[in-house]
Amino acid sequence: MTENDGATPDEKADFASDFDISKPTIARVYDALLGGKDNFAADRAGADAYVKHVPNAGDCAKENRQALVKGVKYMASKGIDQFLDIGAGLPTMENTHQAAQSINPGAKVVYVDNDPIVLAHGRALLADDHSTTVVTADLRDPQSILDHPDVKDMLDFTRPIGLMVVGLHMHFHDDEEPDEWVRVLLDACPSGSYLFITDFVDTGEPLQKGMEQAGLESLGNGWIRTPERIEEHFLGLPLEPPGLDFLARWFPGEPDREVPTAADLEPYQRILMAGVARKP
Repeated sequence: MTENDGATPDEKADFASDFDISKPTIARVYDALLGGKDNFAADRAGADAYVKHVPNAGDCAKENRQALVKGVKYMASKGIDQFLDIGAGLPTMENTHQAAQSINPGAKVVYVDNDPIVLAHGRALLADDHSTTVVTADLRDPQSILDHPDVKDMLDFTRPIGLMVVGLHMHFHDDEEPDEWVRVLLDACPSGSYLFITDFVDTGEPLQKGMEQAGLESLGNGWIRTPERIEEHFLGLPLEPPGLDFLARWFPGEPDREVPTAADLEPYQRILMAGVARKP
């Protein structure tokens, strides 16, 4: 539930007047794909572009959200009690702080997003939660994240951090060197920290290419990468079992769980991969 649920059209118009809603944003298109209410006409058009190329794009978004919960609960089960969630998006379904606090009620979470609407919605939702905060910042300037006073107040960088870059790498071309932005953040995290990533994958399947085309039409970005390239996002850190895998097969911390073969997955379930790595 966000503060925009149940709002009248006039109330939504007043809220939107503070922001530029003429262009879609990653956070709001994702919200539209998830069936959320915190989006506008341009964002819904962006979501429609995804559905045009990938009819199950909404299911992909939900699987990514479910993977986020799996990754957070895994890190929390390993003792991580503070999380830095980069590109967090709008509050929806089960969120990072809810997943973390279901394992450790004292867990602290900082959400980071460059969409100011995320800040407005998140702060309203979390007004009474003193262990979770939202800041407006951009992965392209990682030092500004580390220097943000709310980040410094909430997180203790002398203790392990769960660093999350979930569903974000695909929105940056390799020429921008997004791995170097993540490196700045990871270098600030001590031994025992974790890095959790999901990304669009390229294993040669037509629907994967359709997702890339959808992203370029909708947002002007959204590139697929080979599994080998995605593994490079982890900057040499050893991946926790089961390593990098399709979301429907990825269950960290559950080595005995029976999972479908990759061939048995639906085509849309072979669009995203996830992994989590520990910093020695």
